[in-house]
Amino acid sequence: MLLGVDVGGTFTDAVLVVDGRAVTAKAPTTPGDQSRGVLDAVRAALERAGRDARDVAVFAHGMTVATNALLEGDAARTVLIATEGFTDVVELGRQRRKDLYRLCAAHPAPLVPPELRVAAPERAGPDGVLRPLDDPAAVAAQALALAPEAVAVCLLHADRFGEHERALGEALRESGVHVSLSHDVVGTFREFERAATTEVDAALSPLLARYLRELVRSATEAGLPEPAIMQSSGGLADAELAARHAALTVLSGPAGGAAAAALIAERTGIPDLLCFDMGGTSCDVCVVEDGRVRETAGREVGGRPLTLPMVDIHTVGAGGGSIGWIDPGGALRVGPRSAGADPGPACYGRGGTEPTVTDANLALGLLDRDTPLAGSVALDAGAAERALATLGLGSAEEAARGIVRVANAEMVRALRVMTVERGVDPRGFALLAFGGAGGLHAAAIAEELGIARIVVPRASGVLSALGLAAADRRVDVQRTVLGRDHDAGEPAAEARERIGAADAEVGVVYDCRFRGQSFELTVDDPADFPRVHEERYGFTEPGGEVEVVTVRATARVPGPYVELAPEGGALPPGTRIEGPSVHALPEATLVVPRGWSGAVDDHGTVVLDRSR
Repeated sequence: MLLGVDVGGTFTDAVLVVDGRAVTAKAPTTPGDQSRGVLDAVRAALERAGRDARDVAVFAHGMTVATNALLEGDAARTVLIATEGFTDVVELGRQRRKDLYRLCAAHPAPLVPPELRVAAPERAGPDGVLRPLDDPAAVAAQALALAPEAVAVCLLHADRFGEHERALGEALRESGVHVSLSHDVVGTFREFERAATTEVDAALSPLLARYLRELVRSATEAGLPEPAIMQSSGGLADAELAARHAALTVLSGPAGGAAAAALIAERTGIPDLLCFDMGGTSCDVCVVEDGRVRETAGREVGGRPLTLPMVDIHTVGAGGGSIGWIDPGGALRVGPRSAGADPGPACYGRGGTEPTVTDANLALGLLDRDTPLAGSVALDAGAAERALATLGLGSAEEAARGIVRVANAEMVRALRVMTVERGVDPRGFALLAFGGAGGLHAAAIAEELGIARIVVPRASGVLSALGLAAADRRVDVQRTVLGRDHDAGEPAAEARERIGAADAEVGVVYDCRFRGQSFELTVDDPADFPRVHEERYGFTEPGGEVEVVTVRATARVPGPYVELAPEGGALPPGTRIEGPSVHALPEATLVVPRGWSGAVDDHGTVVLDRSR
């Protein structure tokens, strides 16, 4: 029996796979201690299935602990050890601005302030050690005297010559403090990005370790197995590895939805999907091309670079709980502030008074006011209308239509960031809508983007949790090889060894560039680079020398087979659907406007086509 649990901003979703069928449940997220909401959702799913926790063989978990801590600045007291003369590398950063004309816009403050930076008297160059580290114990003692909870170690060229970092790690770990070594966390060049990622890893790991210890304890007491944790890369890792390297889990929650999107592409035979997961707090957008989720070698989260393999996801603050408000110029805005799980939208009747997207959908009649939402949340239409009236935009219905239009515009913008702004025509894709609110907005978004097909799984309201249950186990190893032989044998062997499975599938990709360029594109084969460069940027360099910069090896153990359709549901396979109509799915609602029609496939997935 398989169990997947995904923690969202409003609800925690659980999917229990029993004899090929999926049993689902929701429980309110508990922000102060996410593990309580996890166990509440698990107990609800077990009760619905009539099974015992001891029957669960695999427990996969995606959460937002590291994400929230990074965005809110809730980090452990961290010391940075860097090469003498380079202790300020993170604060100096890169000579670029996010907004070209905002000269005074500041980057986020470094996680490690100047007084907690320690210089190591050593130096390595591109060809080896130039100055030995004679006394690692003395440097470690200087760092420990600052009373850290964690220590980040990032020395020059340690991605190739890591012996000094290993010596410092051995000296530091004797004290029991958490230690993150840059060559172990990242393994690639570019000192700023490597140091910034290592700082994040060190600063968040003690917090995540405490959460996972509590979750493992609670799970064990409940008779559940130890959870496997979803990484930002879209694969599962042992809880112990996640606790050691929190930076691997910063996109843990959204990555479950990406894993599910790849599963949908496989089962429906629709290989190209634009995916938007609209939950209670935010909307996460990703792209599936040729059946594979688009990945990236790194990105910024909360303004901080993370140079690690991760699913290429763009997030905007447009969820069911996103609050509508009037800005100083009199314009209607939606989000990014959310009503969250407590108090939640006004219509939840838990004390919320501000208008949200869910209140708007209820006022427009798109949600059944007489039927509780999944998670046994009764809806109060009167409270929703009173909250909408506070905007002063005429009737509650007029305010509701405005909120929905603005929220849709935010999600369309996010999808354009992932397609049009990267030279991809969205009209060649189908739109995969999931999350509790995805089906409510899918058709309007598809029409705005010129998309003619919509895909909505029957389990759309809990699809991220279903993706967790079906996810692969995964280990990534990345090594910079600039100026050297780019044989992939060593990183591939290391990835296979780390995953600990002789039958693991190992794949290799390459970060390449034309000699003289500053940044790279990832390709399956270096020979493909000129073509990929032209597709992305509209030009190539005839006869240009292709330079392999980084080799990335991934070892996977494929996940188990999971049926897409949950037990029960209002739309059995073969059902024809014509718009205009509204359909209640087990944990979501699907709105089908006039001009859209389709059918339910054998997996319970609704596939709609635009007829006009």
